[in-house]
Amino acid sequence: MKEIEGLLNAAVTFASMEIAVHKRLTEGLEKVAEHIVQTAKDEIGFYQPAIGPFQDWAELAESTEADKTRKGFPSEAPLLRTGEFRDTWEHETQGFEAVIGSKDKRALWFEFGTVNMPPRPVLGPAVVHNEHKIRKILGRAAVRGITEGVAIHKSLGYHRSI
Repeated sequence: MKEIEGLLNAAVTFASMEIAVHKRLTEGLEKVAEHIVQTAKDEIGFYQPAIGPFQDWAELAESTEADKTRKGFPSEAPLLRTGEFRDTWEHETQGFEAVIGSKDKRALWFEFGTVNMPPRPVLGPAVVHNEHKIRKILGRAAVRGITEGVAIHKSLGYHRSI
């Protein structure tokens, strides 16, 4: 009978921990996605230095700057004309998955460049800029989930450790 009680105790502990860890990690992933989106938005309109595997942003062509000036848009502000592109960055999270990006068709061209335009990556550098924050948020979420799972287990009346 003790073996069954011990196995039941272990099962309840692990189930409680799984539920709590899942909840906290999904909340953490939502925070991570929010940080990456905000960083991506903040990069637009400013020349970005090289970071990680991503090169620095090349200067805009003189013809592009002249066109922007002629149309009344800010100069020396790459990827920023009206702010429309910047405002299209968003995210969706579900469980342990996050989708972060822009629905603007130009985002792909900006990120990887074209034959006529050098790359000005936004998403990749935003992730690299947030690497430390990502580890910190998800690490804390995992630890918090584990400790909450143990607390749930104890609140159910199981006080013996496995």
